[in-house]
Amino acid sequence: MLRLGILGLGEGRSTMSAASASPNYELVCICDQKLELCQQRAKEFDFHRFTTNYQDLLDDPTIDVIAIYTPDKFHAEHTKQALLHGKHVVCTKPFIDDLSTARELIDLSEQTGKKVFVGQSSRFFEPMKKQRADYEKGLIGELITIEGYYHADHRWFLDKGWSLENEFKWLYGGLSHPVDFIRWYLPNIEEVMGYGMLSANGRKGGLKNADTMHFIFKATDGRIARVSGAYTGPVQPVVRDSEMSCILRGTEGCSQADYMDLRYAITTNSGEELVQTWEHKLKHYFRFEGKSHHAGEYQNYLDYFATCLESGQIAYPDIREGIGTVALLQSMDKSLQTGLPVKIQDVLREHGLV
Repeated sequence: MLRLGILGLGEGRSTMSAASASPNYELVCICDQKLELCQQRAKEFDFHRFTTNYQDLLDDPTIDVIAIYTPDKFHAEHTKQALLHGKHVVCTKPFIDDLSTARELIDLSEQTGKKVFVGQSSRFFEPMKKQRADYEKGLIGELITIEGYYHADHRWFLDKGWSLENEFKWLYGGLSHPVDFIRWYLPNIEEVMGYGMLSANGRKGGLKNADTMHFIFKATDGRIARVSGAYTGPVQPVVRDSEMSCILRGTEGCSQADYMDLRYAITTNSGEELVQTWEHKLKHYFRFEGKSHHAGEYQNYLDYFATCLESGQIAYPDIREGIGTVALLQSMDKSLQTGLPVKIQDVLREHGLV
């Protein structure tokens, strides 16, 4: 059993729930700089070992893994300190926000022998798990192309002061999910081109960066993919469409996995057309109010990480894949700014990563 510490108790709330329900983890201590939030979580989960000082987690010799759910700009330093103190790391996506720290983190992980797993939670949602399993079984043949999107009415986010800061970009906060689907199936993206705009609703709400974006990707083998995101307008009824989806088009079939709806559809290589749902797992995936937290995915990925540590396998996304996704996102950002295609290798080369 792995002994776990959690840093950041906003999103870390889901990990508290996941750890308490998992046979693979013992929760040792939780941490947030806000005492009130620590006290709130302590009462909610009847778990009263908390601290407002990250150093307390780092100095605890009984903690094997630290799960990091702090703002993006702190991920690199918090991961670095965990590795230096001999802890494995689970870090929420996006892994880091500045590639200048990437080489140091890779070297630290290799030197210490401690593993870093990037909590790209949407991979661990039931429809996405089923889609991947069917793909690996060959049910849609050879992959031709992928389409991913995340379209949501997130105007409620504008009530959070940080969403109106110059640093906040939906490119990282939202599109990183469907972009991860692309990299899951086409890891060798070499070039990206995209356009973005700030919608009328976004401007009215005070956003500073694009809330509507479309991108095309090209892989080294010539295959192409596309991703789109729109975040401040109404969406279709859920019976018609999901806020997020991953579509695989193959030589012999096609599949579509939805999120946050537990719905999956496939046309198999035998011509069979199937639609599957998992209403009986709603309480596993969504344990709090509405669908604002996804504790079931967190439990799925924590258990996966534990299994990989025990067997000596690499848990994906690992540190290198997480950094590769950040490089792709930064290439997308550069394309938005320049209006030109961007080669991923150029961005990696700038930071000594090739």
